[in-house]
This record gives sequence, structure tokens and C-alpha cells, in this order.
Amino acid sequence: MNPGADLASWGFGIAVGHATDQAGGTGLTVVRGVDSPLRASAHVLGRATGTREIALLDPAASNERIDAVLLTGGSAYGLDAAAGVLRWMEEHGRGFPIAGGVVPIVPAAVVFDLAPLGRFDARPTADMAYRACADARTSEIEEGSVGVGTGCTVGKVLGPAHAMKGGVGIGLSQSHHASAGVMAAAIAAVNAFGHVRGADHAIIAGPRQDQGGFLDTEAFIAAGGLLAGVGGGGHTTLSVVALNAALTKVELHQVARAASAAYHRHIGPAGTSFDGDVIFAVSVLEGRRVPLIQAELAATAALEQAIVRAVSQARGRDGVPGLADQNHGARPS
Repeated sequence: MNPGADLASWGFGIAVGHATDQAGGTGLTVVRGVDSPLRASAHVLGRATGTREIALLDPAASNERIDAVLLTGGSAYGLDAAAGVLRWMEEHGRGFPIAGGVVPIVPAAVVFDLAPLGRFDARPTADMAYRACADARTSEIEEGSVGVGTGCTVGKVLGPAHAMKGGVGIGLSQSHHASAGVMAAAIAAVNAFGHVRGADHAIIAGPRQDQGGFLDTEAFIAAGGLLAGVGGGGHTTLSVVALNAALTKVELHQVARAASAAYHRHIGPAGTSFDGDVIFAVSVLEGRRVPLIQAELAATAALEQAIVRAVSQARGRDGVPGLADQNHGARPS
């Protein structure tokens, strides 16, 4: 299915907005409810995460609704940008109602993009997040080197001189049981340490070897090759998957866990002690019920597509090449 399709027409209940600091090499992406809150959970794959309000998404937590998810660059500094989402939500009367006003609930997660692109002191701001909320749309959503994908890179095991550009991608899929109509949309920001595999599972972006071709990062590490000084926190893939049905919080947690298969099929390695990988899963609060296994399959398929598109649509900068430079803006499936 065409990722450029109107997400509202499929009943996902989400709108997506980007804000980009092109000169600074950073940005952020907001996934919010179109006009109402969402139910959400999350699965944390990596052990080097930077997050905000993530504990509220645990199935055991009492919170049953959120207003938006923020995916942002800037590492830990970028978490401050969430204030802009709260400001926009408060101005529009959206949030958990209390005496005197509302309290918006905005889980957030970060990628490390302070190097090698752009400027170290460039970080996403609250004003950028506010604009992303205001500009959020359900169709014609940009992909590649925009929003949270602006400063993303992949294939870093041989150092930045051999890396390639990562980015943000959109995927849209449905379960194989056509009559059920279980569909999922996915937004992925790919800032991976290793390589990314395409739909045919061949490496399409990763560490560029001097003699040509891509290095298989997992094989390289298994053989004992690893640059000194490689540490955690700089390698992250963040994603949001949305279903066109109403799921419980427990079910959304299961969907997020199931969708991690997309990471392991297409990113090598993923979910390690060096990664900040997180998958958020969201749905509308009220609506039809669907079989959980079909929702899991649809979410995984949509996320696989989003990961591939994140690198396929990324344009290079600062000497780091991107696949979209070769594709001249083509939109592979």
C-alpha cells in the first residue's frame, strides 16, 4: 500500500508533524491524535535509551491515555522539546482534565545525532515541537532526512567516514486476512549502529568498504572486529506503530513486542546494549475489536516497510551519502 495515503481515511487516528533544523543537523517528529487522545504502550529493546514518561506506558501503570509521542534528536538535551508539545496541547484544551485545566501526557524518546553531522550545540527546541504539533498532517508526510531523521546515520562500525545517511520512513500494511481489514501504520527513525537490509534482505545501507560494497556489521563483530571507543547511546531506532482498531494497553504492549521482529530482520545488530531502541504502539480509545495476532502481523509488516524507507528516502549531507542521492527521489516499496 502507498505510504503517502491519507492515514485518517484508514482510521488510525494519528497525525504526524516534523520540525527540522537543517543547518544544525537535527530535528524532531510528533505523532499525535488527530483530534482526541490515544491509548499507548511501548517495548524497550535497547539498554541505552533516553526517554520521558515511558513508565506510564507499562501495562501495569494506571494511565490509560496519551496525547502524543515525541521522537527527537539532540540526545538527552532533546527531551526538553516535549514542553512545546505540552504547550500546544494545553492551548487546545487537550490533556488529562483536572481542576483548572488539563495535563497533556507526552511520552518521548531520543536519538543521538550530536555527531557527526551538523553542529554539536544544535538541539531540537520546544518551539520546534510546538510547530510540529501545529503542522501535523495525515497525508503527504515527508520522509528521509527530515524531522527526527535529519541527523540520523547508519553503518558506523568503521567510523563516520564510512557511514551512510539514515532518516525517517513511513510504512503502511495490513494482515493477510483481508476480510478482517486489520491495518497498521508505522513511523521509524533509523539511526542504527550497523547495516540495514532491504525487502529482499540484502544490505542496502551500512558501513561502506574501501574496496566497494557494504560490510556486514554482525559478521564483522562476531569475527572480533570492533573499533576501540565504540560505546552505547549513539545508536538508536525509534518507531511508532498505529492500529486501525481499539486495542487494550496490554494488547498494545504485545503488538510493540511482536513488531520488534522488524528490527531484527532489517537492522544488524538491533536492540543491543549499545542501542536506545524503542517501539511505541498506539490505537484509538474506542472502536472495533480485532484478533491480536492479526494486529501483531500488520504492525510488523508496516514497521519493516518503514525501516527500509527510512534509509531509501534519506539524502546525504556533510560528506555522508544517502540512498536517495542515487535514487534521485525515487520511492521504492
